[in-house]
Amino acid sequence: MAQPPILSLEGLALQQGGRWLFGGPQPDQGAEPIDLHVLPGDRLALIGRNGAGKTTLLKLIDDRIEPDRGTRRVKPNMRIVFLEQEPDFAPFDTLMDFALAGDHAPAPHEVEAIAGQLGIDMSTDAASASGGERRRAAIARALAQDPDLLLLDEPTNHLDLGAIDWLEDWLSRYKGAFITISHDRTFLKRLTRATLWLDRGTLRRKEVGFGGYEAWEEQVYAEETRAAEKLDAKLKIEAHWLERGVTARRKRNQGRLEKLHQMRAARAAMISDSGAAKMKLANDEEFKSKSVIVAENITKSYDGRAIIKPFTLRIQNGDRIGIVGANGAGKTTLLKLLTGETEPDSGTITHARTLSGVMIDQQRKLLEPDASVRDILAQGGDWIDVRGNRKHVQAYLKDFLFDPKIVDTKVGILSGGERSRLLLAREFARTANLLVLDEPTNDLDLETLDLLQEVIADFEGTVLIVSHDRDFLDKTVTVTLGLDGSGTVDIVVGGYADWEAKRQRRNVGASRTSKTAVAPSPPPPPPPKTDKLSYKDQRDFELLPDRIEELEAAIEKAQAILADPDLFQSDPKRFATISKGLENARVEKDATEERWLDLAEQVEASA
Repeated sequence: MAQPPILSLEGLALQQGGRWLFGGPQPDQGAEPIDLHVLPGDRLALIGRNGAGKTTLLKLIDDRIEPDRGTRRVKPNMRIVFLEQEPDFAPFDTLMDFALAGDHAPAPHEVEAIAGQLGIDMSTDAASASGGERRRAAIARALAQDPDLLLLDEPTNHLDLGAIDWLEDWLSRYKGAFITISHDRTFLKRLTRATLWLDRGTLRRKEVGFGGYEAWEEQVYAEETRAAEKLDAKLKIEAHWLERGVTARRKRNQGRLEKLHQMRAARAAMISDSGAAKMKLANDEEFKSKSVIVAENITKSYDGRAIIKPFTLRIQNGDRIGIVGANGAGKTTLLKLLTGETEPDSGTITHARTLSGVMIDQQRKLLEPDASVRDILAQGGDWIDVRGNRKHVQAYLKDFLFDPKIVDTKVGILSGGERSRLLLAREFARTANLLVLDEPTNDLDLETLDLLQEVIADFEGTVLIVSHDRDFLDKTVTVTLGLDGSGTVDIVVGGYADWEAKRQRRNVGASRTSKTAVAPSPPPPPPPKTDKLSYKDQRDFELLPDRIEELEAAIEKAQAILADPDLFQSDPKRFATISKGLENARVEKDATEERWLDLAEQVEASA
C-alpha cells in the first residue's frame, strides 16, 4: 500500500520582482500553480535554469517565505532541514557557534562526530574560515539535526573530492527523503531516483533519476515544438529558441568528445611509460616550439612542508589541463606557479612571449547591482567586441542562454547563477590565448555547464582548470594533474575518472605488496608448499591474476561505452545491460582480488 506524503504543496503561486514566478492569475507560457508531494525515502533532483526559482521553491518547502496562494501541508513531527547555498556566518564567532544556533540545534557531540569525519575544526573563527570550511560546518550542522527531509542547495560547492565522496556515502545510507539542487552530474546520477524539473514556471516530476533526465527533457521539448508548429504559433515557436539550442548543443557533444579523445590519444604519446612528469615528442624540437608554459624541476614548500616536489611539465598550445586534489593539497599553488603568479623555490617557469591570459576565479568579483546587463557587457552600448569580432550585445546574450530582452535589466535582479553566467560572458569576450578557470562550475546550472564545455572546446588557446566537478573534467580536459597532498604531482592523460583509476590501481598494488610482499600486479606466484593448498586453491592462486586483468579490461571498456552521453537516449536497453554488466564485473573483481589475497597469505605463511 502506498505511503502518504510527508509534505505536500498544492496550488502554490508566488510573485517576485513584479512578475509571477509560479502560477499567476493569467499563467504565462503554460505556467501553472505548483503541486508537489514528497514521499518517504524520496531522492529527488531539482533541475532548472538559473533564475527558474529552484532555491525559492526550497524556501517555500521550508516555510521560509509565504506564497501568494496555495497550501502547504507537513506530516506531524516532521523535521525539515535546509542546507543553504550561502548561509550567513556573520553573527557567529566560531563555526561551532553557527552549528548550534537555531530552533532545532543539534547536540554538540553530534556535530563534532560529523565534523571529525569531514575533517573540519569547529573551533575555527567563522569570519576567517574558507569557503570549504564553512561548507563542511554547514553540512555538519544540517546532518546532525537528524532530518526527516533534507533540502540541499548545491551541497558540493567548495567541497574537495574526499568530502564529496563522504557526503555521497552518507546520503546513500540516509533513510529520510532529500531534494537536491546541484550542478554536479556525477553526484546527481549516483544518488537520485526521481527528478523534479522546474521549467518556465511549471514543475514536472518523473520517476527517473538524473541519469534519465536529459532524454526526458528533450522528449518534452520535442513534443512542445511539434504542437506549436501544428498550431502555426510563430511566437510560441520563437520562445523555444533556447530549447532548440540546448538540443543542438547536446547533439554536437558527441563530436566534441570524439575530438577530445583524439587529443588525449595524441597526448598519451608524449608521456613516458614510466609515468614521469616530463612530456616528450619524437621530434623534441617541434614539441618545444609549440610549448607555451615550461616548468623545469620546480619545487614549492611552505613552513617546511613540501607542496610541490620536483616537477617538470611542458604545456602546449591547445592543451586543456585539469588540476585536481583535496583541499590543501596544493592545487591553487600549482596553478599560481604555472601562471607565474608565484615563484618556485627552485627550478624555472618559462612562458611563451605571446602568452596572454584571462583568469576566472572562484572568488568572482561582485557586480554593481544597479548596473544593467548592457553596462556589464558593452559599457552601455549596443555592440561588444568578442575576441576581436564585433557582435550585437543582444545576440551575444543568446549565445550565453539569456533572453535578449534582459539587456537593460539591473544586475541586482538576476539570480546568483545568472550573475555568474554574465561574468563568464564578459570574460570570454576578451582576447586571450590562455584561459585560467578556478572552480568555474560553482553556481552554474546544467545547461550553462554544457555551454561552458562548448566554449572551452572551441577555445583556440590553452586552458588550465582547477575543479572538483568530476563529470566536467571528464568531458573537458586532455591531461589531469593529480595532487595527493604529499607533494607529488601525477600526470595522467584524460580526465578525473582516468586519474581515479590510476589511484585505485596504485592502492590495490600497495595493498597487495603490504599483504603478500609481491609486486602490485600479481606475477606468477612462487611454487607453494602443496601440502598447504588444495588442488583447487593452487589452481585459483595461479589463474586468478589473469581473471583480475580480464575484469579490469572489461570494466574499462564498459566505462568507455557508458561515457557516451547519447547512449541512454539512443539505446536505453543497451545502456541498462552494460550498466548491469559493469556492476557485476566490479563485484566479481572485488571478490576475486579478496580470494587471491587470502590464498597469497596462505602461501606466504607456508614459505
